[in-house]
Amino acid sequence: MNLDCLFFVFGIVAAVTAVIMITRSNPVISALFLVLNFAALAGLYLTLNAQFIAVTQIIVYAGAIMVLFLFVLMLLRPENEKKFLELNPKIKIFAMVVAFVVFAQLAYIIFFARPSQNISKDLAKSVEAGTIESIGRELFTNYIVPFEAAGFLLLAATIGALVLAKKKFD
Repeated sequence: MNLDCLFFVFGIVAAVTAVIMITRSNPVISALFLVLNFAALAGLYLTLNAQFIAVTQIIVYAGAIMVLFLFVLMLLRPENEKKFLELNPKIKIFAMVVAFVVFAQLAYIIFFARPSQNISKDLAKSVEAGTIESIGRELFTNYIVPFEAAGFLLLAATIGALVLAKKKFD
């Protein structure tokens, strides 16, 4: 029962911060509400026994992606975007139509869709599947070759980027 209350609190915080993020005119304030939204989503993941995804949500999205987003935001001048929307009112109408369609789909899912009956009721398996230990065990036993291949691919991309950057500086 206590976990259900936390789930609903995190869900409400996530929904409210998403709406506030979209409706703010200052992009930096919107970015801060996006960070709060990421934290609420991490809380939702924790209530669903997905500890690894919750930690990844905080480290990757709330940390690295938001820093990158704020740098881009500071480099671009958002006041130019307002002029673009004023010159093209059709884009505003199109955005409203898309938002209405998405809202209608969400309302249908919430009020009329029925959950699947194939969901496993075994809570122990759910808790075990989301732990960092089980993910690490699977990654380094059953999926070691794709993991190593991804590592080599990232290494090759990094070396290639360094070579290309060095040529530009020379």
